[in-house]
Amino acid sequence: MRVPSAGFLAVATSAILIASPGPALQAQGQGQGLAVGRPDWVPAARHDTSRPLREIPPSPAVSTRGDFAVKLAPPSQQGGQTDPAVQSFVSTPLSAISGLSFDGVGEGNPQFAFNVNYAPPDTTGEAGLTQYVQWVNTAFAVFDKTDGTRLYGPAGGNTIWSGFGGDCETRNDGDPIVQYDQLANRWVMTQFALRAGNYLQCVAVSQTEDATGAWHRYAFSYSEFPDYPKLSVWPDAYYITFNMFGSTGSSFTGGRVCAYDRTQMLSGQDAIQICYQIPYASLLASDLDGTRLPPSGTPNYVMNRGSNALRLWRFTPDFTAPASSTFSGPTTIAVDAFTAACGRSCVPQPSTSQKLDVLGDRLMYRLSYRNLGDREALSVNHSVVAGSVTGIRWYELDITGGVASVRQQSTFAPNDGQYRWMGSMAMDKMGNIAIGYSIGSKTMQASINFAGREVTDVPNTLSIDNTLQAGTGSQLTRLSRWGDYSTMAVDPVDDCTFWYTSEYLQANGTFNWSTRVGSFRFSSCGDTDPVPGFTVAATPSSRTVAAGESTSFDVAVTAQNGYTGG
Repeated sequence: MRVPSAGFLAVATSAILIASPGPALQAQGQGQGLAVGRPDWVPAARHDTSRPLREIPPSPAVSTRGDFAVKLAPPSQQGGQTDPAVQSFVSTPLSAISGLSFDGVGEGNPQFAFNVNYAPPDTTGEAGLTQYVQWVNTAFAVFDKTDGTRLYGPAGGNTIWSGFGGDCETRNDGDPIVQYDQLANRWVMTQFALRAGNYLQCVAVSQTEDATGAWHRYAFSYSEFPDYPKLSVWPDAYYITFNMFGSTGSSFTGGRVCAYDRTQMLSGQDAIQICYQIPYASLLASDLDGTRLPPSGTPNYVMNRGSNALRLWRFTPDFTAPASSTFSGPTTIAVDAFTAACGRSCVPQPSTSQKLDVLGDRLMYRLSYRNLGDREALSVNHSVVAGSVTGIRWYELDITGGVASVRQQSTFAPNDGQYRWMGSMAMDKMGNIAIGYSIGSKTMQASINFAGREVTDVPNTLSIDNTLQAGTGSQLTRLSRWGDYSTMAVDPVDDCTFWYTSEYLQANGTFNWSTRVGSFRFSSCGDTDPVPGFTVAATPSSRTVAAGESTSFDVAVTAQNGYTGG
Protein backbone atom coordinates (compact mmCIF):
# COMPACT_ATOMS: atom_id res chain seq x y z
CA MET A 1 0.00 0.00 0.00
CA ARG A 2 0.99 3.65 -0.26
CA VAL A 3 0.62 6.94 1.53
CA PRO A 4 -1.46 9.64 -0.23
CA SER A 5 -0.33 13.27 -0.14
CA ALA A 6 -3.32 14.22 2.02
CA GLY A 7 -4.03 12.66 5.41
CA PHE A 8 -0.94 10.49 5.29
CA LEU A 9 -0.12 10.71 8.99
CA ALA A 10 -3.03 8.41 9.81
CA VAL A 11 -1.77 5.64 7.57
CA ALA A 12 0.50 2.82 8.69
CA THR A 13 0.49 0.35 5.86
CA SER A 14 0.85 -3.38 5.70
CA ALA A 15 3.56 -3.13 3.07
CA ILE A 16 5.80 -1.73 5.79
CA LEU A 17 4.41 -3.15 8.98
CA ILE A 18 3.79 -6.76 8.09
CA ALA A 19 6.91 -8.67 8.75
CA SER A 20 7.34 -12.34 9.19
CA PRO A 21 4.30 -13.85 10.96
CA GLY A 22 3.95 -13.54 14.72
CA PRO A 23 5.19 -16.25 17.10
CA ALA A 24 2.00 -18.31 16.90
CA LEU A 25 2.31 -18.60 13.14
CA GLN A 26 6.08 -19.09 13.13
CA ALA A 27 5.74 -22.06 15.47
CA GLN A 28 3.87 -23.95 12.77
CA GLY A 29 6.74 -23.71 10.32
CA GLN A 30 9.74 -25.27 12.02
CA GLY A 31 9.56 -28.72 10.44
CA GLN A 32 9.94 -30.09 6.94
CA GLY A 33 7.10 -30.95 4.58
CA LEU A 34 4.21 -29.80 6.72
CA ALA A 35 0.78 -30.83 5.46
CA VAL A 36 -0.92 -28.14 3.42
CA GLY A 37 -4.68 -27.90 3.04
CA ARG A 38 -6.62 -28.56 -0.13
CA PRO A 39 -6.44 -25.96 -2.88
CA ASP A 40 -9.32 -23.70 -3.70
CA TRP A 41 -10.08 -22.64 -7.26
CA VAL A 42 -12.50 -20.35 -9.01
CA PRO A 43 -12.93 -18.96 -12.53
CA ALA A 44 -12.05 -15.37 -13.27
CA ALA A 45 -14.92 -13.11 -12.27
CA ARG A 46 -14.94 -11.69 -15.78
CA HIS A 47 -12.75 -11.46 -18.86
CA ASP A 48 -12.74 -9.87 -22.32
CA THR A 49 -10.40 -8.55 -25.02
CA SER A 50 -9.84 -4.81 -25.39
CA ARG A 51 -9.42 -2.66 -28.43
CA PRO A 52 -5.82 -1.49 -29.04
CA LEU A 53 -4.44 0.53 -26.15
CA ARG A 54 -3.13 3.16 -28.56
CA GLU A 55 -6.78 3.98 -29.37
CA ILE A 56 -7.73 4.47 -25.70
CA PRO A 57 -7.16 7.96 -24.25
CA PRO A 58 -4.99 7.73 -21.11
CA SER A 59 -6.98 8.00 -17.88
CA PRO A 60 -5.59 10.35 -15.22
CA ALA A 61 -3.22 8.73 -12.76
CA VAL A 62 -5.49 9.39 -9.78
CA SER A 63 -5.44 7.06 -6.80
CA THR A 64 -8.73 5.62 -5.53
CA ARG A 65 -7.12 3.99 -2.53
CA GLY A 66 -7.56 6.50 0.28
CA ASP A 67 -10.09 4.31 2.10
CA PHE A 68 -7.50 1.75 3.21
CA ALA A 69 -5.40 2.56 6.25
CA VAL A 70 -4.10 -0.67 7.78
CA LYS A 71 -2.60 -0.23 11.24
CA LEU A 72 -0.47 -3.05 12.60
CA ALA A 73 2.33 -3.40 15.10
CA PRO A 74 5.82 -3.09 13.57
CA PRO A 75 7.81 -6.32 13.18
CA SER A 76 10.13 -7.52 15.89
CA GLN A 77 13.76 -7.55 14.78
CA GLN A 78 16.25 -10.36 15.29
CA GLY A 79 18.99 -10.01 17.87
CA GLY A 80 22.11 -8.07 16.95
CA GLN A 81 24.29 -11.01 15.87
CA THR A 82 27.49 -10.70 13.88
CA ASP A 83 27.09 -11.27 10.14
CA PRO A 84 29.74 -13.80 9.03
CA ALA A 85 28.86 -13.28 5.36
CA VAL A 86 29.91 -9.61 5.06
CA GLN A 87 32.15 -9.36 2.01
CA SER A 88 35.75 -8.33 2.67
CA PHE A 89 36.32 -5.57 0.19
CA VAL A 90 39.21 -6.51 -1.98
CA SER A 91 37.08 -5.97 -5.05
CA THR A 92 37.38 -4.90 -8.67
CA PRO A 93 35.37 -2.55 -10.86
CA LEU A 94 32.38 -4.08 -12.60
CA SER A 95 33.28 -5.09 -16.16
CA ALA A 96 30.04 -3.74 -17.57
CA ILE A 97 29.07 -1.98 -20.78
CA SER A 98 26.67 0.88 -20.10
CA GLY A 99 23.50 1.10 -22.17
CA LEU A 100 20.48 3.37 -22.26
CA SER A 101 19.47 5.49 -19.25
CA PHE A 102 16.42 7.75 -19.09
CA ASP A 103 13.90 9.21 -16.66
CA GLY A 104 10.71 7.23 -16.16
CA VAL A 105 7.34 8.20 -14.74
CA GLY A 106 7.72 10.79 -11.99
CA GLU A 107 8.43 14.47 -11.47
CA GLY A 108 10.99 16.26 -13.60
CA ASN A 109 10.81 14.08 -16.72
CA PRO A 110 11.51 16.40 -19.68
CA GLN A 111 9.21 14.33 -21.94
CA PHE A 112 6.03 15.01 -19.97
CA ALA A 113 4.57 16.73 -16.92
CA PHE A 114 3.70 14.51 -13.96
CA ASN A 115 2.49 15.42 -10.48
CA VAL A 116 3.10 13.02 -7.59
CA ASN A 117 0.30 12.74 -5.00
CA TYR A 118 1.23 9.50 -3.24
CA ALA A 119 4.23 7.52 -2.07
CA PRO A 120 6.04 5.26 -2.62
CA PRO A 121 6.15 4.60 -6.39
CA ASP A 122 6.44 0.77 -6.20
CA THR A 123 8.67 0.92 -9.26
CA THR A 124 8.38 -1.96 -11.73
CA GLY A 125 9.23 -2.38 -15.40
CA GLU A 126 10.58 -4.72 -18.06
CA ALA A 127 12.00 -4.70 -21.57
CA GLY A 128 10.32 -6.44 -24.48
CA LEU A 129 11.44 -6.88 -28.07
CA THR A 130 11.32 -3.15 -28.92
CA GLN A 131 9.66 -1.46 -25.93
CA TYR A 132 10.22 -0.81 -22.24
CA VAL A 133 7.08 -0.67 -20.07
CA GLN A 134 7.29 0.96 -16.64
CA TRP A 135 4.53 1.17 -14.01
CA VAL A 136 4.82 3.25 -10.83
CA ASN A 137 1.80 2.46 -8.68
CA THR A 138 -1.04 4.42 -10.31
CA ALA A 139 0.59 5.30 -13.65
CA PHE A 140 2.38 3.47 -16.47
CA ALA A 141 4.12 4.46 -19.69
CA VAL A 142 5.48 2.70 -22.76
CA PHE A 143 8.92 3.76 -24.04
CA ASP A 144 10.99 2.96 -27.12
CA LYS A 145 13.70 0.59 -25.97
CA THR A 146 16.34 2.04 -28.28
CA ASP A 147 16.26 5.68 -27.17
CA GLY A 148 13.80 6.05 -24.26
CA THR A 149 11.26 8.03 -26.31
CA ARG A 150 7.78 7.92 -24.79
CA LEU A 151 5.33 6.00 -26.99
CA TYR A 152 2.25 6.04 -24.74
CA GLY A 153 1.28 7.56 -21.40
CA PRO A 154 1.74 8.28 -18.63
CA ALA A 155 -1.68 6.80 -18.06
CA GLY A 156 -3.59 5.69 -15.01
CA GLY A 157 -3.21 1.95 -14.49
CA ASN A 158 -6.92 1.37 -14.98
CA THR A 159 -6.65 2.73 -18.54
CA ILE A 160 -5.86 -0.83 -19.63
CA TRP A 161 -9.31 -1.88 -18.33
CA SER A 162 -11.23 0.94 -20.04
CA GLY A 163 -14.60 -0.47 -21.13
CA PHE A 164 -14.09 -3.62 -19.05
CA GLY A 165 -16.69 -2.66 -16.46
CA GLY A 166 -16.57 -3.05 -12.70
CA ASP A 167 -13.87 -2.03 -10.27
CA CYS A 168 -10.92 -2.87 -12.55
CA GLU A 169 -12.15 -0.06 -14.80
CA THR A 170 -13.31 2.44 -12.18
CA ARG A 171 -10.67 1.97 -9.48
CA ASN A 172 -6.93 2.72 -9.72
CA ASP A 173 -5.37 1.22 -6.59
CA GLY A 174 -1.84 0.34 -7.74
CA ASP A 175 0.69 -2.09 -6.25
CA PRO A 176 1.47 -3.02 -9.87
CA ILE A 177 3.72 -5.57 -11.54
CA VAL A 178 4.89 -5.47 -15.17
CA GLN A 179 6.20 -8.71 -16.70
CA TYR A 180 7.33 -9.68 -20.18
CA ASP A 181 6.50 -13.32 -20.93
CA GLN A 182 9.53 -14.10 -23.10
CA LEU A 183 8.24 -17.60 -23.91
CA ALA A 184 5.23 -16.16 -25.76
CA ASN A 185 6.45 -12.59 -26.42
CA ARG A 186 3.55 -11.08 -24.50
CA TRP A 187 3.24 -8.43 -21.82
CA VAL A 188 1.53 -9.20 -18.50
CA MET A 189 0.38 -6.29 -16.33
CA THR A 190 -1.51 -6.40 -13.05
CA GLN A 191 -2.77 -4.24 -10.21
CA PHE A 192 -5.42 -4.74 -7.55
CA ALA A 193 -8.83 -3.08 -7.02
CA LEU A 194 -9.62 -2.65 -3.34
CA ARG A 195 -13.29 -2.27 -2.48
CA ALA A 196 -14.25 -4.08 0.72
CA GLY A 197 -16.37 -7.07 -0.18
CA ASN A 198 -15.16 -7.01 -3.80
CA TYR A 199 -11.37 -7.38 -3.75
CA LEU A 200 -10.03 -7.98 -7.26
CA GLN A 201 -6.69 -8.63 -8.93
CA CYS A 202 -6.86 -7.11 -12.40
CA VAL A 203 -4.62 -8.97 -14.87
CA ALA A 204 -4.04 -8.17 -18.55
CA VAL A 205 -2.10 -10.17 -21.16
CA SER A 206 -1.22 -8.46 -24.44
CA GLN A 207 -2.30 -10.04 -27.73
CA THR A 208 1.12 -9.42 -29.28
CA GLU A 209 4.57 -8.13 -28.33
CA ASP A 210 3.26 -4.56 -28.80
CA ALA A 211 2.15 -3.10 -25.47
CA THR A 212 0.08 -0.46 -27.28
CA GLY A 213 -2.05 -3.13 -28.98
CA ALA A 214 -5.04 -5.11 -27.69
CA TRP A 215 -5.15 -6.93 -24.35
CA HIS A 216 -6.90 -9.99 -22.92
CA ARG A 217 -8.26 -8.71 -19.59
CA TYR A 218 -9.21 -10.62 -16.45
CA ALA A 219 -10.52 -9.91 -12.95
CA PHE A 220 -9.83 -12.51 -10.24
CA SER A 221 -11.83 -12.21 -7.02
CA TYR A 222 -10.79 -12.61 -3.34
CA SER A 223 -12.79 -12.54 -0.12
CA GLU A 224 -9.89 -10.92 1.76
CA PHE A 225 -7.68 -7.90 1.09
CA PRO A 226 -4.83 -9.23 -1.17
CA ASP A 227 -1.91 -6.95 -0.29
CA TYR A 228 1.60 -6.71 -1.78
CA PRO A 229 0.95 -8.85 -4.92
CA LYS A 230 4.02 -10.16 -6.78
CA LEU A 231 3.52 -11.90 -10.15
CA SER A 232 5.95 -14.21 -11.94
CA VAL A 233 6.15 -16.07 -15.26
CA TRP A 234 6.52 -19.87 -15.39
CA PRO A 235 5.87 -22.22 -18.34
CA ASP A 236 2.65 -23.70 -16.93
CA ALA A 237 1.09 -20.67 -15.24
CA TYR A 238 1.37 -17.09 -14.11
CA TYR A 239 1.99 -17.26 -10.35
CA ILE A 240 1.10 -14.52 -7.89
CA THR A 241 1.66 -14.15 -4.15
CA PHE A 242 -0.16 -11.99 -1.58
CA ASN A 243 -0.22 -11.04 2.08
CA MET A 244 -3.89 -11.52 3.01
CA PHE A 245 -5.64 -9.21 5.50
CA GLY A 246 -9.13 -10.46 6.20
CA SER A 247 -12.44 -9.21 4.86
CA THR A 248 -11.96 -5.72 6.31
CA GLY A 249 -8.25 -5.47 5.56
CA SER A 250 -7.33 -5.11 9.22
CA SER A 251 -5.63 -8.35 10.34
CA PHE A 252 -3.07 -10.64 8.70
CA THR A 253 -4.53 -14.07 7.91
CA GLY A 254 -1.67 -15.68 5.95
CA GLY A 255 0.31 -15.68 2.75
CA ARG A 256 -1.51 -16.75 -0.39
CA VAL A 257 -0.07 -18.09 -3.63
CA CYS A 258 -2.20 -18.54 -6.74
CA ALA A 259 -1.63 -19.94 -10.22
CA TYR A 260 -3.46 -18.38 -13.16
CA ASP A 261 -4.07 -20.54 -16.24
CA ARG A 262 -1.45 -19.04 -18.57
CA THR A 263 -2.41 -21.12 -21.62
CA GLN A 264 -6.02 -19.93 -21.52
CA MET A 265 -5.07 -16.33 -20.84
CA LEU A 266 -2.67 -16.17 -23.78
CA SER A 267 -5.63 -16.89 -26.07
CA GLY A 268 -8.18 -14.79 -24.17
CA GLN A 269 -10.25 -17.79 -23.07
CA ASP A 270 -11.96 -18.65 -19.76
CA ALA A 271 -9.32 -19.06 -17.05
CA ILE A 272 -9.30 -20.24 -13.45
CA GLN A 273 -7.00 -19.55 -10.53
CA ILE A 274 -5.82 -22.28 -8.15
CA CYS A 275 -4.74 -21.01 -4.71
CA TYR A 276 -3.22 -22.13 -1.43
CA GLN A 277 -3.09 -20.11 1.77
CA ILE A 278 -0.40 -20.81 4.38
CA PRO A 279 0.64 -19.19 7.69
CA TYR A 280 3.67 -17.37 6.30
CA ALA A 281 4.09 -13.82 5.01
CA SER A 282 5.76 -12.20 2.00
CA LEU A 283 6.12 -15.18 -0.33
CA LEU A 284 7.79 -14.97 -3.74
CA ALA A 285 7.19 -17.36 -6.65
CA SER A 286 10.06 -18.27 -8.97
CA ASP A 287 10.26 -16.11 -12.08
CA LEU A 288 11.85 -17.48 -15.25
CA ASP A 289 14.84 -15.68 -16.77
CA GLY A 290 15.62 -16.62 -20.37
CA THR A 291 13.89 -19.08 -22.67
CA ARG A 292 15.60 -22.29 -21.61
CA LEU A 293 12.79 -24.10 -19.83
CA PRO A 294 13.03 -25.85 -16.49
CA PRO A 295 13.19 -29.65 -16.86
CA SER A 296 9.80 -31.17 -17.67
CA GLY A 297 7.61 -31.49 -14.59
CA THR A 298 9.54 -28.93 -12.53
CA PRO A 299 7.18 -27.26 -10.03
CA ASN A 300 7.14 -23.56 -9.40
CA TYR A 301 9.34 -22.72 -6.41
CA VAL A 302 7.86 -20.47 -3.70
CA MET A 303 10.13 -18.91 -1.08
CA ASN A 304 10.15 -16.63 1.94
CA ARG A 305 12.68 -15.56 4.54
CA GLY A 306 12.99 -17.31 7.90
CA SER A 307 15.29 -16.86 10.89
CA ASN A 308 18.81 -17.40 9.49
CA ALA A 309 17.13 -19.49 6.83
CA LEU A 310 15.14 -19.50 3.62
CA ARG A 311 11.95 -21.54 3.32
CA LEU A 312 11.07 -23.29 0.05
CA TRP A 313 7.77 -24.72 -1.20
CA ARG A 314 6.89 -26.49 -4.47
CA PHE A 315 3.64 -25.74 -6.31
CA THR A 316 2.23 -27.80 -9.20
CA PRO A 317 -1.25 -26.68 -10.32
CA ASP A 318 -3.51 -28.94 -12.35
CA PHE A 319 -5.92 -26.84 -14.38
CA THR A 320 -7.71 -29.92 -15.74
CA ALA A 321 -8.32 -31.48 -12.31
CA PRO A 322 -7.69 -28.66 -9.80
CA ALA A 323 -8.17 -30.92 -6.75
CA SER A 324 -5.10 -32.86 -7.93
CA SER A 325 -2.86 -29.79 -7.59
CA THR A 326 0.00 -30.11 -5.12
CA PHE A 327 1.72 -27.65 -2.80
CA SER A 328 4.42 -29.06 -0.50
CA GLY A 329 6.86 -27.64 2.02
CA PRO A 330 8.46 -25.84 3.55
CA THR A 331 11.99 -27.14 3.20
CA THR A 332 14.28 -25.04 5.40
CA ILE A 333 17.57 -23.94 3.81
CA ALA A 334 20.07 -22.78 6.44
CA VAL A 335 22.04 -19.64 5.55
CA ASP A 336 24.71 -17.62 7.29
CA ALA A 337 23.44 -15.74 10.34
CA PHE A 338 22.02 -12.25 9.79
CA THR A 339 20.14 -9.53 11.61
CA ALA A 340 17.16 -8.31 9.62
CA ALA A 341 17.29 -4.64 8.73
CA CYS A 342 14.57 -2.44 10.15
CA GLY A 343 11.16 -2.20 8.57
CA ARG A 344 10.75 1.54 8.74
CA SER A 345 12.48 4.87 9.37
CA CYS A 346 16.13 3.88 9.69
CA VAL A 347 18.09 5.34 6.72
CA PRO A 348 19.24 8.92 7.48
CA GLN A 349 19.35 11.67 4.87
CA PRO A 350 21.16 15.01 4.48
CA SER A 351 19.45 18.22 5.64
CA THR A 352 16.54 16.53 7.45
CA SER A 353 15.79 14.40 10.49
CA GLN A 354 13.41 12.26 8.41
CA LYS A 355 14.63 8.70 7.88
CA LEU A 356 13.61 6.26 5.14
CA ASP A 357 12.02 2.81 5.30
CA VAL A 358 13.89 -0.37 4.37
CA LEU A 359 11.44 -3.33 4.46
CA GLY A 360 14.04 -5.57 6.04
CA ASP A 361 11.38 -8.10 7.01
CA ARG A 362 11.10 -9.85 3.63
CA LEU A 363 12.77 -11.13 0.50
CA MET A 364 12.79 -8.48 -2.19
CA TYR A 365 11.23 -8.94 -5.63
CA ARG A 366 12.26 -11.00 -7.72
CA LEU A 367 12.98 -14.70 -7.06
CA SER A 368 14.88 -15.23 -10.29
CA TYR A 369 15.17 -18.73 -11.82
CA ARG A 370 17.71 -19.59 -14.53
CA ASN A 371 18.36 -22.91 -16.30
CA LEU A 372 22.02 -22.72 -17.32
CA GLY A 373 22.06 -26.10 -19.02
CA ASP A 374 24.44 -27.85 -16.67
CA ARG A 375 22.74 -26.49 -13.55
CA GLU A 376 19.67 -24.60 -12.35
CA ALA A 377 19.87 -21.50 -10.17
CA LEU A 378 17.63 -19.35 -7.96
CA SER A 379 18.73 -15.82 -7.04
CA VAL A 380 17.22 -13.57 -4.39
CA ASN A 381 18.15 -10.85 -1.87
CA HIS A 382 17.02 -9.00 1.27
CA SER A 383 18.28 -6.18 3.49
CA VAL A 384 20.29 -6.82 6.68
CA VAL A 385 22.13 -4.97 9.42
CA ALA A 386 25.81 -4.53 8.50
CA GLY A 387 27.55 -2.87 11.43
CA SER A 388 26.12 0.64 11.77
CA VAL A 389 24.43 0.59 8.33
CA THR A 390 22.28 -1.75 6.22
CA GLY A 391 23.56 -3.96 3.42
CA ILE A 392 22.29 -6.31 0.74
CA ARG A 393 22.34 -10.02 1.65
CA TRP A 394 22.20 -11.97 -1.63
CA TYR A 395 22.04 -15.67 -2.44
CA GLU A 396 22.60 -17.88 -5.43
CA LEU A 397 20.99 -21.26 -4.78
CA ASP A 398 21.66 -24.42 -6.75
CA ILE A 399 18.26 -25.99 -7.43
CA THR A 400 19.44 -28.62 -9.93
CA GLY A 401 17.07 -31.56 -9.94
CA GLY A 402 14.79 -29.79 -7.47
CA VAL A 403 17.22 -30.10 -4.55
CA ALA A 404 18.12 -26.70 -3.10
CA SER A 405 21.52 -25.80 -1.64
CA VAL A 406 23.39 -22.54 -1.15
CA ARG A 407 25.96 -22.09 -3.91
CA GLN A 408 26.91 -18.52 -2.98
CA GLN A 409 25.91 -16.02 -0.30
CA SER A 410 27.29 -12.72 0.85
CA THR A 411 26.36 -9.40 2.46
CA PHE A 412 27.29 -6.48 0.24
CA ALA A 413 28.23 -3.57 2.51
CA PRO A 414 31.42 -1.73 1.53
CA ASN A 415 33.00 0.08 4.47
CA ASP A 416 31.96 3.56 3.30
CA GLY A 417 29.22 4.55 5.77
CA GLN A 418 26.46 4.18 3.17
CA TYR A 419 23.18 2.30 3.65
CA ARG A 420 22.15 -0.09 0.86
CA TRP A 421 18.61 -1.48 0.64
CA MET A 422 15.59 -2.18 -1.62
CA GLY A 423 17.52 -4.55 -3.90
CA SER A 424 16.41 -6.50 -6.97
CA MET A 425 18.47 -9.29 -8.53
CA ALA A 426 18.72 -11.17 -11.85
CA MET A 427 21.06 -13.52 -13.76
CA ASP A 428 22.02 -13.43 -17.45
CA LYS A 429 22.39 -16.46 -19.73
CA MET A 430 26.07 -16.89 -18.81
CA GLY A 431 25.36 -17.00 -15.08
CA ASN A 432 26.55 -13.43 -14.40
CA ILE A 433 24.61 -11.70 -11.62
CA ALA A 434 23.44 -8.08 -11.24
CA ILE A 435 21.81 -6.41 -8.24
CA GLY A 436 20.28 -2.93 -8.25
CA TYR A 437 19.45 -1.09 -5.02
CA SER A 438 18.99 2.23 -3.24
CA ILE A 439 22.01 3.79 -1.50
CA GLY A 440 22.19 6.79 0.83
CA SER A 441 23.16 8.16 4.24
CA LYS A 442 23.37 11.34 6.31
CA THR A 443 25.98 12.61 3.85
CA MET A 444 24.53 11.26 0.59
CA GLN A 445 21.04 11.72 -0.84
CA ALA A 446 19.33 8.47 -1.76
CA SER A 447 20.55 7.32 -5.17
CA ILE A 448 20.26 4.33 -7.51
CA ASN A 449 23.27 2.01 -7.72
CA PHE A 450 24.06 -1.45 -9.04
CA ALA A 451 26.76 -4.06 -8.52
CA GLY A 452 27.39 -7.45 -10.01
CA ARG A 453 29.66 -10.40 -10.60
CA GLU A 454 30.79 -12.55 -13.49
CA VAL A 455 30.92 -16.33 -13.20
CA THR A 456 34.73 -16.17 -13.19
CA ASP A 457 34.90 -13.80 -10.20
CA VAL A 458 35.93 -14.94 -6.74
CA PRO A 459 32.91 -16.75 -5.23
CA ASN A 460 30.67 -14.86 -2.78
CA THR A 461 31.79 -11.42 -3.99
CA LEU A 462 30.32 -8.52 -5.93
CA SER A 463 32.17 -5.73 -7.74
CA ILE A 464 32.48 -2.25 -6.32
CA ASP A 465 29.18 -0.51 -6.95
CA ASN A 466 28.26 1.75 -9.85
CA THR A 467 25.96 4.77 -9.89
CA LEU A 468 22.98 4.55 -12.22
CA GLN A 469 21.38 7.80 -11.01
CA ALA A 470 22.60 10.15 -8.28
CA GLY A 471 19.90 11.57 -6.04
CA THR A 472 19.89 15.37 -5.60
CA GLY A 473 17.09 15.69 -3.07
CA SER A 474 16.05 14.44 0.37
CA GLN A 475 12.55 13.27 1.30
CA LEU A 476 11.39 15.65 3.99
CA THR A 477 9.56 15.50 7.30
CA ARG A 478 6.70 13.07 7.98
CA LEU A 479 7.22 10.82 4.95
CA SER A 480 9.39 7.74 5.49
CA ARG A 481 7.96 5.58 2.69
CA TRP A 482 10.55 4.55 0.10
CA GLY A 483 10.34 2.17 -2.81
CA ASP A 484 8.50 -0.88 -1.45
CA TYR A 485 10.19 -2.65 -4.39
CA SER A 486 12.25 -2.09 -7.52
CA THR A 487 12.89 -4.28 -10.57
CA MET A 488 15.98 -5.82 -12.18
CA ALA A 489 15.19 -7.88 -15.29
CA VAL A 490 17.01 -9.31 -18.32
CA ASP A 491 16.41 -8.27 -21.93
CA PRO A 492 14.59 -11.03 -23.84
CA VAL A 493 16.38 -10.27 -27.13
CA ASP A 494 20.03 -10.86 -26.18
CA ASP A 495 19.46 -12.45 -22.73
CA CYS A 496 22.49 -10.41 -21.61
CA THR A 497 21.36 -6.83 -21.02
CA PHE A 498 20.11 -5.98 -17.53
CA TRP A 499 17.39 -3.34 -17.11
CA TYR A 500 16.91 -1.74 -13.69
CA THR A 501 14.35 0.80 -12.49
CA SER A 502 13.93 2.46 -9.10
CA GLU A 503 13.18 5.83 -7.48
CA TYR A 504 15.21 8.92 -6.57
CA LEU A 505 14.55 12.61 -5.82
CA GLN A 506 15.70 15.56 -7.95
CA ALA A 507 15.06 18.12 -5.19
CA ASN A 508 14.17 18.24 -1.51
CA GLY A 509 10.47 17.66 -0.95
CA THR A 510 7.73 15.41 0.39
CA PHE A 511 5.73 14.11 -2.58
CA ASN A 512 8.09 14.72 -5.50
CA TRP A 513 9.84 11.47 -6.37
CA SER A 514 11.30 10.68 -9.77
CA THR A 515 12.26 7.33 -11.30
CA ARG A 516 15.08 6.18 -13.56
CA VAL A 517 15.42 3.34 -16.05
CA GLY A 518 18.91 2.12 -16.94
CA SER A 519 20.56 -0.76 -18.79
CA PHE A 520 23.99 -2.40 -18.86
CA ARG A 521 25.58 -5.73 -19.73
CA PHE A 522 28.69 -7.70 -18.94
CA SER A 523 31.39 -7.79 -21.59
CA SER A 524 31.62 -11.57 -21.12
CA CYS A 525 28.01 -12.09 -22.26
CA GLY A 526 27.89 -12.59 -26.01
CA ASP A 527 25.08 -12.36 -28.52
CA THR A 528 24.67 -16.13 -28.79
CA ASP A 529 24.20 -18.92 -26.28
CA PRO A 530 27.24 -21.03 -25.38
CA VAL A 531 27.61 -23.79 -27.97
CA PRO A 532 26.10 -27.07 -26.72
CA GLY A 533 28.61 -29.90 -26.60
CA PHE A 534 29.96 -32.70 -24.49
CA THR A 535 33.14 -34.06 -22.95
CA VAL A 536 34.33 -37.68 -23.00
CA ALA A 537 36.47 -39.20 -20.24
CA ALA A 538 37.87 -42.75 -20.27
CA THR A 539 38.87 -44.80 -17.23
CA PRO A 540 41.68 -45.73 -17.14
CA SER A 541 43.18 -43.07 -19.36
CA SER A 542 45.40 -45.66 -21.16
CA ARG A 543 46.12 -49.38 -21.40
CA THR A 544 49.00 -51.41 -22.85
CA VAL A 545 47.74 -53.94 -25.39
CA ALA A 546 49.73 -56.55 -27.29
CA ALA A 547 49.25 -56.82 -31.05
CA GLY A 548 46.13 -58.76 -31.88
CA GLU A 549 44.60 -58.46 -28.39
CA SER A 550 41.63 -56.33 -27.31
CA THR A 551 40.81 -54.29 -24.19
CA SER A 552 38.01 -52.15 -22.75
CA PHE A 553 37.50 -48.78 -21.07
CA ASP A 554 34.76 -47.20 -18.95
CA VAL A 555 33.67 -44.09 -20.83
CA ALA A 556 31.73 -41.18 -19.27
CA VAL A 557 30.02 -38.61 -21.50
CA THR A 558 29.12 -35.30 -19.83
CA ALA A 559 26.75 -32.81 -21.48
CA GLN A 560 27.69 -29.11 -21.50
CA ASN A 561 25.60 -25.98 -22.14
CA GLY A 562 22.33 -27.82 -22.55
CA TYR A 563 23.50 -30.54 -24.97
CA THR A 564 20.84 -33.22 -25.38
CA GLY A 565 22.29 -35.42 -28.13
CA GLY A 566 21.95 -35.58 -31.86
